[in-house]
Amino acid sequence: MSNKTLDLLSKRRTQYALGKTLPIPTDAVEELIKAAIRHAPSSFNSQSSRAVILFGAESEKVWSLIEAELRKIVPEDAFAPTAAKMAGFAAGAGTVLFYEDQDTIRGLQEQFPLYADAFPGFANHSAGMAQLAVWTALAEEGIGASLQHYNPVADAALAEAFGVPSSWKLIAQMPFGSHAGEIGPKTFIEDDTRFITLGK
Repeated sequence: MSNKTLDLLSKRRTQYALGKTLPIPTDAVEELIKAAIRHAPSSFNSQSSRAVILFGAESEKVWSLIEAELRKIVPEDAFAPTAAKMAGFAAGAGTVLFYEDQDTIRGLQEQFPLYADAFPGFANHSAGMAQLAVWTALAEEGIGASLQHYNPVADAALAEAFGVPSSWKLIAQMPFGSHAGEIGPKTFIEDDTRFITLGK
């Protein structure tokens, strides 16, 4: 089956081996990320997704701050694999910090009380779609990336370091850069385990 969207999605893969040489200028990468988030759907068109886009030394700072926080909770004699991961993420060209604006979510809860309990979940859906949109757009430009979740461990440190508004809640981190290694084949579980189709 030939489908352009599926072709794009198949390019989106987890790349841990990152380098600093991007195939397009950083200004273009910045605009790509902004456009992807701008076009990602959100419930009630809330547009609650936020992002901090970091390049170079600012991106490296993300991973040094996260590493410092992890050192407080991971035993030193078991820390070597974690340190290697942090170094790998820092080796990339940039990082996107994905946030959801809690003020926007609270506003929707007040405006639509019937759905109040559901809006945090809706925001997570929006966040996931924004992340996929960015990841797929980067992949189309030949930029490798992965999605990480070192929150809430370093939320406060990152917010302070980068001037993040207090209403923004950290959802995920996406280090990105040039492909510095091969990516293995993607495997899939059996369709019978995942899908039910009726009535065709």
